[in-house]
Amino acid sequence: MITLVTGGSKCGKSRYAEKVLNMFGGEKYYIATMSPVGSDAEEIILRHRKMREGKGYITVECQRDICNADVSVNSGVLIECMGNLCANEMFVGSDIIKPAEKIISDIKALSEKVSELIIVTNEVGCDGINYSAETLLYISQLAEINRKIAGFADNVVECVFGIPIPRKGEVVC
Repeated sequence: MITLVTGGSKCGKSRYAEKVLNMFGGEKYYIATMSPVGSDAEEIILRHRKMREGKGYITVECQRDICNADVSVNSGVLIECMGNLCANEMFVGSDIIKPAEKIISDIKALSEKVSELIIVTNEVGCDGINYSAETLLYISQLAEINRKIAGFADNVVECVFGIPIPRKGEVVC
């Protein structure tokens, strides 16, 4: 089962995704994708680690190549979040690549290994602000990833003001 959870900033996506993962009866993994680049990122990572304490998740830090994440077969997995993963795969050293196809392939490979896959993503292209070429490429790559995952996911849920709204399939909890 694949569930894609989307929405704007601070809308309850992660809380909902954790509820879905908590319903899974087996081993539960939390794949954290944020790269520890800069003091702000390090503070956020520490805060997120603290928030996950005592929840029974096995945390796997995986900033790239998500298909190689060290998770057990038939487990439940939550990926937090696709926006970070896209940026990590896209901005490698001084190169800028288009990672959408690679990430989709990696997600499909991971989904074949696990029983439950919950993916948190972001709505980043809705504000209409003019951005640099690199940022516009990032937005288009994340949008392509989101569209393709939504196409093969069993459930797509948009969180709005903490309310999960089914867009495909059903709201699980």
